[in-house]
Amino acid sequence: MVMKLGQNTDCYTLHNVAKTYDLREVLRVDDLTLHTGEIFALVGPSGAGKSTLLRLLAFLEQPDEGVVTWQDRPIDGVWPDLESRRRVTMVFQQPRLLKRTVIENIGYGLQLRGQDVTKHDRLQSLAADLGISDLLDQKAHKLSGGEQQRVALARALILSPEVLILDEPTSNLDPQNVALVEKMIKRENETRGTTVIMVTHNVFQAKRIAHRTALILNGRLQEVADTASFFDNPRSEETRKFISGEIVY
Repeated sequence: MVMKLGQNTDCYTLHNVAKTYDLREVLRVDDLTLHTGEIFALVGPSGAGKSTLLRLLAFLEQPDEGVVTWQDRPIDGVWPDLESRRRVTMVFQQPRLLKRTVIENIGYGLQLRGQDVTKHDRLQSLAADLGISDLLDQKAHKLSGGEQQRVALARALILSPEVLILDEPTSNLDPQNVALVEKMIKRENETRGTTVIMVTHNVFQAKRIAHRTALILNGRLQEVADTASFFDNPRSEETRKFISGEIVY
């Protein structure tokens, strides 16, 4: 079933969540709710804690304090089972590809689930939509950075995740391919109800495709609002300074 934005369903809730590395607290979230079926953008300077938050939501790390609730199930001290974790897929800013062909990389997750890659119709259509059809037989680790990003996105999308987590998904792409990837993100959200949580340094990208946008500074959420309000009528001075360029990022 495709979940429509506004059905009052929550994908995640975070309460008093904190993460510390080497005795330094890098993230503290008092309260945050992420809705099923929305595109949620995180913006902020480098080192603000955005990627750390993504890793917590992708179940790659556990918080040192607080409770993360996943679809009404608190996971404080009890990590989600494999089935739950497979419903969430993360694409990293620096793609982590196998030293195999592009088609083998895209189909790797399917193979782990016991599916026949060669019989998967969506693989070819995803490759075409992302402009990588002519790269399928090439070694993935020898591609350009932008090509690798698109391969990594295809590898995530072919799994049809309920939650797609993206860390700077277009950082190495030219404007044409930025538009292509944004179109794919919006299509997955609109046609499949995929919840998308993404970090972007491109505030214009957040403005174009996100339903809600949040600003993180120094590991703390400064403002979370629907995207139109975030950009046109920010509540906090920090948000105003960030979107006006007074805070360098």
